[in-house]
Amino acid sequence: MIGAIGGLVFILVNAGGLPGPLPLIVRIAGAVAFALVLWSVIRRHVPAGEPPSRSALRVYWICVAAEVVAIPLGASLINNVLGQPDLTVCWVVLVLGAHFLPFARAFEAPVFTPLGWILIGLAVAGGALTLATSAVAAAATAVLAGVVLLLFSAFGGRVRS
Repeated sequence: MIGAIGGLVFILVNAGGLPGPLPLIVRIAGAVAFALVLWSVIRRHVPAGEPPSRSALRVYWICVAAEVVAIPLGASLINNVLGQPDLTVCWVVLVLGAHFLPFARAFEAPVFTPLGWILIGLAVAGGALTLATSAVAAAATAVLAGVVLLLFSAFGGRVRS
């Protein structure tokens, strides 16, 4: 559910950077997709397994702390030194993707590996497109990241790496 909520937030917040009627259409589609993920999760309720090990929790908190530090520091560098504020959202997607990679081993959940690499790839491609074109590419990158998070929330348990 955390990934689905994050995906919906990415879509709702960043769709406004898309042209024409797309923001409304994308936001409605995102809300519908979130509702479907929620329904799917409730329908297939799986009993809780073993709690995460101390080692896994340590990895989790280190990754979250690194993310909390990396996002504002990178955003400050991107905005104040590079003067490219449109790239900030691509940076957030990159950091988010990177933070998933250690989770695969720590939580014995291979689904995090493709999720992390897809988000990293989106961030790099989106950053390049933003530099080459316009801020619309950054908004589209963030919206696509939201879609990826929703898809992995819905079907990620079926992904094997």
